Amino acid sequence: MRVFHIDRYLVPLPEGHRFPMEKYRLVREILLERGILPPAVFHEAPRAERDELERVHTPRYLDAFFGGNLTDAELRRLGFPWSLRLVDNARASVGGTLAAARAALEDGFGANLAGGTHHAFPDHGEGFCVFNDIAVAIRVLQAEGTIRRAVVVDLDVHQGNGTAATFAGDPSVFTFSMHGEHNFPFRKHDSHLDLGLEDGVGDAEYLATLDAHLPHVLESAHADLLFFQAGVDPLEEDTLGRLSLTHAGLRERDLRVMRAAKERGLPVVLTLGGGYARPLAPSLEAHVGTYLAACSLFR
Repeated sequence: MRVFHIDRYLVPLPEGHRFPMEKYRLVREILLERGILPPAVFHEAPRAERDELERVHTPRYLDAFFGGNLTDAELRRLGFPWSLRLVDNARASVGGTLAAARAALEDGFGANLAGGTHHAFPDHGEGFCVFNDIAVAIRVLQAEGTIRRAVVVDLDVHQGNGTAATFAGDPSVFTFSMHGEHNFPFRKHDSHLDLGLEDGVGDAEYLATLDAHLPHVLESAHADLLFFQAGVDPLEEDTLGRLSLTHAGLRERDLRVMRAAKERGLPVVLTLGGGYARPLAPSLEAHVGTYLAACSLFR
C-alpha cells in the first residue's frame, strides 16, 4: 500500500477560514500514532507539471493562477487567497492523485491524503478546489495509453460538478455522484449518474441507495481504474453536510465501494474529499475510518 501526502505544502489561511487545511497533516499523524499504517507506506506527493495540468485545464486559467493574476471574483469563487504556497499545494494535490493511480495499477490500491477536488472546472476553480486532480490523473493516464476507461465514484456530500462537466459526453469515463440534492453546488452539472439525497438521510437509506446503484455503475463503466472520492461530509456532525450518517455508516459505505471494486479486480484510487466538522475531531475520525476500511481489504 502506498499513500501520498502534501504536508510540506500546507497553506496558511486567515483566522476563521472555513477550510480545515490542517486536516491533511492531522490525518496522517493519527494513522501513524495509532499504528494503522507504518511510516514506510507514506510518500511525499510530487507536484504535477504544467503539461499534465493542461490535459484538463485551459492555458488562460493556468497562466492566471500561476501568475497570481486571478480576478477578485475568481478568488471569491475559489475560496482561497492566492499565494505561492497555494500553487505548490494545488500542484501536489494533483501529483498525489496521479502517483496514487500509478500505485493502484501496480498494487491494486493507492491513496492520496489530499485530492478529491471535484469542483474545479477546466477554466476555473471553485469551492476550495483549484485543479481537478481526478480528471487530470485520468487524462494523463489515457494519453499515455496506460488506461482506456475509468469510473469515478464520488460520495462527497457535494456534487462533483467540475468532474461531471469535464467528462460530459465522454463514454470512456463514467461519473457517478451521490450527494445532497439541496446542498452546494446549487447549479448541478449532469454526471453519467446522479443521485440527489434529501436533507437528513441516515445510514439505512443511504446504504440502500448505494447498494441499489453501485453494481450497475461498475458493470456499465467497463473501467480499468476506479477513483473513489471518499468525502466524509455526509457525517451528521459536519457543518456543511445536511445528511445524518454515523461513523459506522460511513465506514460501511467505504467498505462496500472498495470491496465491490476488489471483487471485480478493479484497482482503487482513494482521495480524501470534504470534511468540515467543528471541532474537527469527528471529521478526522471519519477520514481515519476510511483508511481502516481500506486496510481491511488491501493489506
